[in-house]
Amino acid sequence: MSNVTISRRAVLAGSAALLASTAMPDIGWAQTLKKGGRLVVAADSEPRNLNPAIVASNGVFFISSKVVETLAEASFDGKDGLQPRLALSWEGAADGLSVTFKLRDGVRWHDGKPFTSADVAFSALQVWKPLQNLGRTVFKDLAAVDTPDDLTAVFKFAKPTPFQLIRNALPALSSVVPKHIYETGKIEENPANNAPVGTGPFKFAEYKAGQYYRLAKNTDYWGKDEPWLDEIVYQVLPDRTSAAAALEAEEIQLAAFSAVPLADLDRISKVPGLKVITKGYEGLTYQLVVEINHRRKELSDLKVRQAIAHAIDKDFVVKTVFLGYAATATGPVPKNDPQFYTADVPTYAFDVAKANALLDEAGYKKGSDGNRFSLKLLPAPYFNETKQFGDYLRQALAAIGIDAELVNNDSPAHIKAVYTDHAFDLAVGPPVFRGDPAISTTILVQSGIPDGVPFSNQGGYKNEELDALIAKASETLDTAARTELYKEFQKKVATDLPLINVAEWSFISVARDTVSNIANNPRWAVSNWADTYLAG
Repeated sequence: MSNVTISRRAVLAGSAALLASTAMPDIGWAQTLKKGGRLVVAADSEPRNLNPAIVASNGVFFISSKVVETLAEASFDGKDGLQPRLALSWEGAADGLSVTFKLRDGVRWHDGKPFTSADVAFSALQVWKPLQNLGRTVFKDLAAVDTPDDLTAVFKFAKPTPFQLIRNALPALSSVVPKHIYETGKIEENPANNAPVGTGPFKFAEYKAGQYYRLAKNTDYWGKDEPWLDEIVYQVLPDRTSAAAALEAEEIQLAAFSAVPLADLDRISKVPGLKVITKGYEGLTYQLVVEINHRRKELSDLKVRQAIAHAIDKDFVVKTVFLGYAATATGPVPKNDPQFYTADVPTYAFDVAKANALLDEAGYKKGSDGNRFSLKLLPAPYFNETKQFGDYLRQALAAIGIDAELVNNDSPAHIKAVYTDHAFDLAVGPPVFRGDPAISTTILVQSGIPDGVPFSNQGGYKNEELDALIAKASETLDTAARTELYKEFQKKVATDLPLINVAEWSFISVARDTVSNIANNPRWAVSNWADTYLAG
């Protein structure tokens, strides 16, 4: 699927065509009943693959999580922060060599076939382990999945694997796909990757490039009396200012993932009929980091890295770049993580004088032009905030005599330059913390990562003590001991600064006040929306 930029006139024409072409009657936007109706949502991109079992990313989940379900979902109040979905329970063996899942009975795929443990075994062994961008790490030691009956799946591991890790991975990494659809032919080329078949509350109905995705109610859903909506329509609005205008005109009812620019939130919060929601993203924390190429002589010096850390005014970044919708960071685990976060780490207060002194100590004196040396700085292009921070960082570095050349690339060029060609000195990255450091965080600092792996340590950093700690944590079965190891991990990262954590942020939703049951779990935007409804 291609990213298509369309004008506001085209958006409105596409919306009108959609309403005329679908079978739903003209129900209007404001519902008087709590059940039924069409929810129209802003979508700022068109994923090229809609199979979340292969591409575990928020852009894919946003649409496909309503169609393809996971074994468990995140929960504010469930045991261990989880709520059952396709699995009713999960239990890890004391030796770390197996995890047993008891599955939900009476579940059917959207084509009417029964869901069984064979589907879970196929998904885990044939998709998550070899193909999924994140599962390849978490399930690397998965050797077999036994299916003693249709409602039991026993994961067998070749090496002891922490149950805490598997449990934490379930919401993002355990999307189950139908074996009978994927077992023939090449999984990566299956047509169902673009028209997914799942067990979720909504069925994939149609897609029109540059216009919309439409999901229709699954009338045979296993959830009692769910879903409450008849349809979800994702209107493609790549320009974020279009989302705000469409909300005010009542052409859409929901804009998630900060589709409305932060600068518009204060104004739009005062518009009658609209509400701004900050909850529902606690399990999707993004981190603003300065990635460092340690192959560069100057940057391999700890004093230089400390100087750069002292040159960054994190409070200013939060207030100015994120307009207060963020928090300052202390290290590689966000403050809102209840399991692993520790504040007991070295910190680097904003102090330009100290930064200059450290650079002098390191032997990099200012020249006659006031500069010590020059760097190439590549801000990630994915968010306005990463690009704005790149502009700020260039100025912050100039204040300590480092001349930074900004290089702005599109997404493919940025990924190639940073993660394959290593053609950068500093980069601005937005990695996601996914509930466990082993899923997507340790890879940012661990050595030995092959070239070309996005959002990983491609800066050539190597620390044998840190590598050993990461390896030990990966095989530590005791939950308390494993948690303590990751607290030590945070201290080591904050001490040696393989990268610099600046801020952490989640997203904002803006909705018409008729949209109810929003943000009722920590991954709401990428959960199944079975109980979301339109009120009168």
